[in-house]
This record gives sequence, structure tokens and C-alpha cells, in this order.
Amino acid sequence: MKNIEKYLTNYFKGANNPSLDAMKYFMEEYNNFEKEMKFIHIAGTNGKGSVVQMISSILVQQGYKVGKFISPHLVHYNERISINEQNISDEDLEKIFTELEPKISKYNASNKIPVTFFELTTIIALLYFCRNNVDFVVLETGLGGLFDCTNIISSPLVSIITSIGFDHVQILGNTLPEIAYQKAGIIKEDSNTIFFEQSKEVNDVFINVCKEKNNKLHLLKNSQITNYHYDMDYQYFDFENYKDIAVILKGKKQIQNATICIECMRILNSLSYQVDEESIRAGLKAVVHKGRLEILNNNPLILFDGAHNVPAIQNLQSMIDMYYKDSAKVYIVSILKRKDYTKMVELLMQDKNATFIFTSGIDDTRYVSGTELLQIAQNFKSTQKLIIKNLDEAIKYVMENCQNCVTFFVGSFYTYSFVTESIRNYRLSNN
Repeated sequence: MKNIEKYLTNYFKGANNPSLDAMKYFMEEYNNFEKEMKFIHIAGTNGKGSVVQMISSILVQQGYKVGKFISPHLVHYNERISINEQNISDEDLEKIFTELEPKISKYNASNKIPVTFFELTTIIALLYFCRNNVDFVVLETGLGGLFDCTNIISSPLVSIITSIGFDHVQILGNTLPEIAYQKAGIIKEDSNTIFFEQSKEVNDVFINVCKEKNNKLHLLKNSQITNYHYDMDYQYFDFENYKDIAVILKGKKQIQNATICIECMRILNSLSYQVDEESIRAGLKAVVHKGRLEILNNNPLILFDGAHNVPAIQNLQSMIDMYYKDSAKVYIVSILKRKDYTKMVELLMQDKNATFIFTSGIDDTRYVSGTELLQIAQNFKSTQKLIIKNLDEAIKYVMENCQNCVTFFVGSFYTYSFVTESIRNYRLSNN
């Protein structure tokens, strides 16, 4: 068996001019099988992953067979494709890829831009879900919506846009309405769309697109959420007739995300799919979402959050203020070069008494250097302690010097595998 993970790591990542050409080709090769499948399609700047996990959790609680497609993965590529939380096996990945190889070669021979990694994983996921007869596919976009390869589906049961913020501006646009229009590309004729209100200029994009497509927009509002409170284990809220709902995921944004999921279940019920309130409650209370304020070590306390753009950093700061406001804090920061890293560092530096450890991530080619991050931070320095280390050294430092602190790894999901492995190795070597 070939090393499928190594192969995928070196697969063509794509260009900055996305299209649906390759996906249309694959669907035609397989007689457009996707038209018979039931999709819940999710786009947004932040919150997509949380909503995917919550919806999947609820539907599994109800007894449905649920295919889930996410990105990025945290440790293994298999995490991107799962059925009822069981990741696709290496054997199944290789089997479908081997079947696709001649079709990929045929396409690449007659097209300037070859099949990309994300197109490959998307078609593998769709074929895997179809052949395993899932009841629903919860499908997360990769980038944008309009030209994202997941947008090959033509008739989703529900389209969801979680939030609109600045990210991937070189592809999606420089204003929030421009970005919203790209995300609105997943809205289809005669269907349903859910969006949680933002500014009028953003709301109007979805209102207008839904009108054009005879699509019913479910525009959710903060005024529908009442009786909010939280403890260290759960957040609680009322949403219209749903009382004292408990959500295990942390941060106020997750309350908005949870209402989106409840509204999705109400739509499914209106379409004659049964989802009862008990399953909604159980799903929201039990959902697991790795890499989002996830505890990786208890003594000292180390958490990982993949906040990788400005809105995500702002949301993280809100969560830290809720749960760890009075704690001594350490931030270990790694940021990709393509992100707005200056603004991200500026926001992080609002924590005036924290220790900041800047790293060059897991490689020097994709990540901003620790030295450059430090130079940015020095422009905002107050009483913070600023340090440069590589990731291994940073982990050793907090394990040995930060027993009374809370440490946060922030800035990138792609360091997760390295960080978890490094913590594990440190424990093993010091036991």
C-alpha cells in the first residue's frame, strides 16, 4: 500500500484563481451522483467548524448516519472525511484515489491547472459518503463559497453562512460585502439559508441573493437569545421556545453558532426529517471540537486554539476574558505569512501583563519568523515579557517555568500535530 498521507502532503495545493471546472468534470464522470444526496452546506469566515461539529453531533444523536467533510485536519488527513465520527481508513482513501488516478490524468492532460489537493479530497469524500449510504452530508467549504469546489452541489437542504470577516482578501475581496457575496455563492434556488445578523451592509447581501434565488432566508438575531449564563463546564441560554440549552463549547460566539444549528434542525423538521429536542440538547452538550480552546495539558495548564485571523483572535480574547481573566498568561504565537499577522499581534498585545513567546511555526517558508513577530510586538510592548524560541523550546519552557500560568498556543491550526506530539514526548522523557 502506498503512503497515502505522504502522497497527499506533496499533492498540488492549487492556485489563486479557483473554479468549478475540475469538480464538474468529476461529477460528469460519475453521472452526477451528488444530485441524489442530502447536503447541509456551510460557509463563513469563522465558526464553520463549530457548526459542522454541532450539526453532526445532533444528527448522530437522532440516529442518522452522517457524513462529515471538514478542513483543515489537525493530525491526519483522514480527519477530513468521517461517518458518525469514524474517520475514513487509509485503505479506503487509497482505494478511491487509485480509482480516480486515470480520471485525474485525463483531466490534467487537457487543462492548464491540474486537479488540486482540495478538489481531490472533496471528490473522495463525496464518493465515500455516497457508497456508504449516509443520510446526510454536513459539508464545510474550504475557501469562500462561490468558486469553492464543495459548491458543485446544486440542491442543499440548508445553506449556512456562519460569519463574515476579513480573511483571504487577496481572493475573496477587500470589503465585507465583497466577501459576503463570495460566501453567498452557496445559496441555491428554492432552498433555505441561515445567517446570524451582522451589519446592514452584510445582511443586505444575503437578503438580496436569497430574493433573487427564491430562497428563504432565516436571519437570526441576538434578541432571540435570552437568559444567557455560564460556568466552567457549559454555557446556557434560551432560544425562543428552547429553554436552558447547554453548550459545552466555550465562548459567546458558540451561542450564536448553536442557535444556527437549532434553526437548521427546525428547517429539517419542516422538510419531514425528524429531529427531536432531546437530540438537539444531547448533541450540543456532547459535541467535541478539537483545536478550539482545547486543553492539552493540565499541570501546567496548556490550551490550544487555532485562531488564525483577526476575528478569531478577537473571539479568543473574549473567551480568555470569560474564563481566565485573573490568571497569569503565556501566549505561544505562530502565524502564517498570508495572514494579517501585524494586526493579530497588535490585538494579542492588549494583554498587558502576559508573557509572549514568538516562534517561526513548523517551517520557515510558510510562517512569519519569530524575529519579525517580536519586532512587531516591541512596538506595543507595555509590561509584557517577550521571548523568541522554536516550538520545542517553547514547550519545554512552559512545562518547566509556567506551573502557575495558563498557556495558550495561538495563530495557526497547522501547528497542532507538532505541539501535541511535543508535549507527549516531553511527558514521556520526564516521567
